This record gives sequence, structure tokens and C-alpha cells, in this order.
Amino acid sequence: MVTMDIFGLALDENSKAPILVLKEAGGERVLPIWIGAMEAMAISVAINAVPFPRPMTHDLLLGAIVGLGWRVEAVEVTDIREGTFFAEIVVTLGDEARRLDSRPSDAIALAVRAKCPIRVAGHVLDQGGGPIQHGAERVIKTESADKWADELEKFSEDDIKYKM
Repeated sequence: MVTMDIFGLALDENSKAPILVLKEAGGERVLPIWIGAMEAMAISVAINAVPFPRPMTHDLLLGAIVGLGWRVEAVEVTDIREGTFFAEIVVTLGDEARRLDSRPSDAIALAVRAKCPIRVAGHVLDQGGGPIQHGAERVIKTESADKWADELEKFSEDDIKYKM
């Protein structure tokens, strides 16, 4: 497994679908994952620490895991098949570990909230990743976070391509 950081969120120029870009920690490879608008929003609001009066879905999931005594240790993108990524959420309770099947976008939305590592299997990075583009800038928290949220709200889930 290769430890990754969230490099940023972008929009596909052709389809206008959100893309989550992961970057190899201490390396130069990136892994773009096309995700849904709602999942991009969930990741963006967590990265930008946008407060909500009530828990959002991923906050609720983290609260349930922790409330039951478990800990989110990591999220792992484990496979890629026919352009679809697969992930698992690794939770522990004492010496016991369990893996929960998840879409990568949901797992990463949870990872941001749990402040846990994001890992990608080497073969997934080899198959779906590549070198970082020259001139690419890391975009995590910007003054235009509200603009990003407004842009995402324009999308219908039926109009975008999913690679989760």
C-alpha cells in the first residue's frame, strides 16, 4: 500500500464531473478518481471545515463507528476493475480489525473527518495513476470554496460519470 494525500478537487473539462486527485506522499505520482457531485461536496466541506448545525452522513458514520468503540485506522483503495475503483475502510477495536466495503469517495470523505491515512494498492496506482503534471498546484482550502460548492450544486447525478 502507498500512502496518499488529497492533492485537490477538480472538474473534468469535458464532462464537468468532479475529480478527486490523490498524490503519493513524498512522491510525484497522482491518482485521479472521478466521483459524484455529492461525494465531492462531502469531501470539500470536510477539507474546508465548513460547519453544519447537524451531522452530515459521513459525520454520522464516523460518530457511529466511534460510538460503538471502534476506531477508523485507515481507508484503502484496494482495486480497480474496468475503470471502477474499490475501497475498504479499516476499523479496529483493540486487537480486532475489520474491513468495510466502500466506494473510494465515501471512504475518503470519512478519512478526512477521522484524520486517518489514505492508502492505495501499488497495482491500482500503477494502473490508474501517473506522474504529476508540471505546473499543477495543490488545492485544498481556497478563498473560492463557496464558488466550488455553488458549481457542484449545478450538477445532477444523472449527468456525470461515476468512477467510484
